[in-house]
Amino acid sequence: MSPQARMEHEFRIAVYPGSFDPVTLGHLDIIRRATKQFDRVIVAVLNNTVKNPLFSVQERKDLLAEVTRDLPNVEIDSFRDLLVRYMRSRQAQVIVRGIRSVTDFEYELQMASTNRQLDEGIETVFMMTNPKYSYLSSSIVKEIAKFNGPVKDLVPPVVELALQAKYVIPDDSVGIR
Repeated sequence: MSPQARMEHEFRIAVYPGSFDPVTLGHLDIIRRATKQFDRVIVAVLNNTVKNPLFSVQERKDLLAEVTRDLPNVEIDSFRDLLVRYMRSRQAQVIVRGIRSVTDFEYELQMASTNRQLDEGIETVFMMTNPKYSYLSSSIVKEIAKFNGPVKDLVPPVVELALQAKYVIPDDSVGIR
């Protein structure tokens, strides 16, 4: 990049928001790909008081920090405000969203339109999920882990261990620790 081009290059900050309860290989794939498109990617854990998460916000942030530690332009944060307000506070211009299906697209398009209505300066970039993760969701991972099923091909190893620590399958095959 020439010095003039470098001076003209706008530092692009993207936010990848989500609950990440827990982070999956699908999430990690989107994060890795986003780091190649933006100067900084803020992975922002939504502190949604309506949901009853398995992992606390801090646990989710710690897991995300661990699985992205090799990505120098990733920052892990959390928020509980309107996304566009959070974006303004972080001087971010772009929302990154992963799309697995037409259903995801319809929902995300509605959210992108709403965010655009709230702040015309914020763009949403849709990234198609790698086909091998198109079925994957945090809910599916938790359901499998709850019954002591194999999740090693669905989540990073540190997340697999965290799930095993959360779920205990006693002899009668029910229960959570």
